[in-house]
Amino acid sequence: MTAYVYIVECADGSLYTGWTNNLEKRIASHNAGRGARYTRSRRPVRLRYYETFDEKNEALRRECALKKLTHEEKRALVEREE
Repeated sequence: MTAYVYIVECADGSLYTGWTNNLEKRIASHNAGRGARYTRSRRPVRLRYYETFDEKNEALRRECALKKLTHEEKRALVEREE
C-alpha cells in the first residue's frame, strides 16, 4: 500500500499536516468539509508538499516528525519544494 504524508496550506495561511493512502481523495475531502476538523473552517486548502512511502508505519512516523517542526521550519520545507 502506498501512503502519503502531506502538508496543505489553508485559506488563512496556516499549514496542516496529515497522512493518507489516497492523496487526491483526501485533498478533495478537506475541500468538501469532510476532512480534519482543523481544515473545515479554513477552506479551501491547497496541497503544498507531500512525500510517498511504501508502508503506512513509515508515513505515520514521518507525519509525527513533521508535526514537531516549527511553523517556520514547515514553511521553509514547503517553499523549498516550489
